[in-house]
Amino acid sequence: MSGRPKRILHCHSTFSLGGKEARATRLMNLFGDQASHVILSAVPDALGARDAIDPSIKVDFPGDAAPPLHGKPSIGRYRTLSRYMAQFDLVLTYNWGSMDAVGAKRLLPAGVPRLVHHEDGFNADEAVKLNWKRSGFRRLMLPAADAVVVVSNRLEEIATSVWKCPAAKLHRIPNGIDVAAYGIAPSPDAILGFEKRPGEIVIGTLAGLREVKNLPRLVRAAAAVPAPVRLVIIGEGPEKAAILADAMRLGFADRLTMPGFLQNPVRYVGLFDIFALSSDSEQFPISLVEAMAAGKPAVSTDVGDVAAMVAEENLSFIVPVQDEGAFAAKLSQLVSDPNLRAAIGAANQAKALAEFDEAKMVARYAALYGLEPPKG
Repeated sequence: MSGRPKRILHCHSTFSLGGKEARATRLMNLFGDQASHVILSAVPDALGARDAIDPSIKVDFPGDAAPPLHGKPSIGRYRTLSRYMAQFDLVLTYNWGSMDAVGAKRLLPAGVPRLVHHEDGFNADEAVKLNWKRSGFRRLMLPAADAVVVVSNRLEEIATSVWKCPAAKLHRIPNGIDVAAYGIAPSPDAILGFEKRPGEIVIGTLAGLREVKNLPRLVRAAAAVPAPVRLVIIGEGPEKAAILADAMRLGFADRLTMPGFLQNPVRYVGLFDIFALSSDSEQFPISLVEAMAAGKPAVSTDVGDVAAMVAEENLSFIVPVQDEGAFAAKLSQLVSDPNLRAAIGAANQAKALAEFDEAKMVARYAALYGLEPPKG
């Protein structure tokens, strides 16, 4: 790519590290000096993912110097947003918290550049049933987007049937990772405070500590396993106190490790014996792909595309969302059978290598953003 770097504005619902932020920062790092970036968050203090951006990337977090993404919709707010967006070559919006930026282009499009909207899933308040007001707002505003990206089959169905996105604008791009990198041996000291006691089986997860992830469910299930286990929850978020309170109540606190957010999962996912996902709602979780790439079996609630993602050998360990007894029983089954863990882990790793490598994902985003795929 010749000429000046493309100026990209990212409008995020939150920039705490989760699946969409991990993908967004990975793409920023891979595209390198082709672009410079400005990042806004509808939750202004939720900027934990900034640590995942390579120091060589030109990026700015303007904070209060930029128009807020949150607030009551009004022509005045939208005019300010529209004028701000006009400074850029490309606008990328993410999830419900960025919809005012989409609305600004819908109502006041003059000067606003190409806009690509991304949908990765829902919070706890829409885990069971879509919010009709939000669905109506999306249906009204999304025609302003030049492209709409979804990560799962379920979201593609919603975008088509509920939000009425035309097929020509809709792109389903499953999340991908550098699968081969997860074949390396994990670093024993990669998780601060982690110490595996003799005989313990390690159950691990990577998640933003938010209500929709329902991590207290995972604590309760792990505490119900009769064999000695250690639970490792990697992530930050507002539900940390609730998770710790459940562990204390169950007498499980001494077997729970919560080191906070850690960069580079390649270094530590391999330390898990079992990956667990306890969410009320997901679409296409990157953390599951990372665990599969590291050769781990998974116990998960049946959310989003999870059942389609795992290898056939892992399918019986995907349980109904509300069945905590089944979740705990499946954890116990894997804890007690090292040969089963190894067999399922190998099958998951083979499927990740075959289907979820990031090269195809990156090429598709590069085409949407008008950038060149990274070489090598």
